[in-house]
Amino acid sequence: MNVETRERGLAKTEMREITFREALKEALAEEFARNPDLFVMGEDLLPQGGVFGVHAGLEADYSDRFMQTPISEAAIVGTAVGVALNGGAVVAEIMFSDFITCCMDEIVNQAAKMRYMSGGQANVPLTIRAPCGMGLGVGAQHTQCVEAWFAHVPGLKVVVPSTPADAKGLLKTAIRGQDPVVFLEYKKLYPIKGPVSSDPDLLVPFGSARTHRAGTDLTIVATGHMVLKALDAAERLSQEGVSAEVIDPRTVAPLDMDTILQSVEKTSRLVVCDESTMTCSVASEIAATVSDQGFFFLDAPVKRVCSPSVPKPFSPALEPLSIPQVEDILAAAREVL
Repeated sequence: MNVETRERGLAKTEMREITFREALKEALAEEFARNPDLFVMGEDLLPQGGVFGVHAGLEADYSDRFMQTPISEAAIVGTAVGVALNGGAVVAEIMFSDFITCCMDEIVNQAAKMRYMSGGQANVPLTIRAPCGMGLGVGAQHTQCVEAWFAHVPGLKVVVPSTPADAKGLLKTAIRGQDPVVFLEYKKLYPIKGPVSSDPDLLVPFGSARTHRAGTDLTIVATGHMVLKALDAAERLSQEGVSAEVIDPRTVAPLDMDTILQSVEKTSRLVVCDESTMTCSVASEIAATVSDQGFFFLDAPVKRVCSPSVPKPFSPALEPLSIPQVEDILAAAREVL
């Protein structure tokens, strides 16, 4: 990918506390200003800014950059692939990540394979944004975590940010790149605030994990909204005298296993947290790779903290039972300790 992947120093730029949603909006606005050909395709984009309001207000300056589409995910992504193949930069917005099932062919059989099948002659500068995850009571067809589906496919980049700063920097990296990117946004993160640089050229590299908290007794790897729960668990463990290191891969394709393995070599214990169901999950891939490449680092079996393998309930009373909680991370940590 021909993108600048250096995270510049923040001392020369202003840091603001803004939400995850605002960080994504800011990234889009800055990339619109930078690239006059960039546009967004999707359903119900204006005037509310999409179902979660990510680009609400951008129509004041960039109304011509939004293409309202019919209710057809296959048409949205299929058209976006064609635009990208002709050199255009495009963001395709899918209302809920579950609806990506309607355009799997366009993503998996077309976008992911064009460069390989053309002998390197074709690029696909396409970013597919989609909200994912549970916790808002929207039922089984609007809550799935699909990152493992796409991490399985060669040719795709898969991004799962957990902080406003990473959301902005990773989205800008995706838009400036030449590869198809599946960019997944956990719904529960949209209102979360964090420090974000005002630097319009600050990019976050793909394949580079972030260590949110250093530790020596235990490594906790978490993705998406589970990062916040992992940090909560680490704080509570510290009150018990346990030093937990918390790592967020940020992208699951490419996956920064070097950082994870280096941490496990130091701590000798690993808990992996993933909101998706355990079978064939990103958590399972990380656990398997550590067991394969770092077996002799381990003083205990790797533990995975994932959702139970059931369709996710609509019921407000049942939904919390289908989502991994801080207590589940604590139980797994105490077991490996």
